[in-house]
Amino acid sequence: MISTPAGVLARFGHALSDPTRARLLLALREAPGYPAELAEALGVSRQNLSNHLACLRGCGLVVTEPEGRRVRYELADPRLRHALDDLVGVVLAVEGALCAGTRPRGSTA
Repeated sequence: MISTPAGVLARFGHALSDPTRARLLLALREAPGYPAELAEALGVSRQNLSNHLACLRGCGLVVTEPEGRRVRYELADPRLRHALDDLVGVVLAVEGALCAGTRPRGSTA
């Protein structure tokens, strides 16, 4: 399957559209994790977390790494860590500029 840039961004946006999935991606940005530990850290049920992990796997953003009887989840590509950092930084900068009543740097509108 060939992905278009718009399709890739839509898939990424879908992944980020749920606060639990966003928090999960940010947790995995810090370090790989195991479902039980991630569920506890995020304060969600294991079933709920499992559903979100399945969504993120379906979006191609996380992968599993079997470790004996356990499965570790991690970001599918190290560049996602940087992309998440950049996205958070840009949104915070734009949000700060909007709250201050100024136009974000580079904005023409």
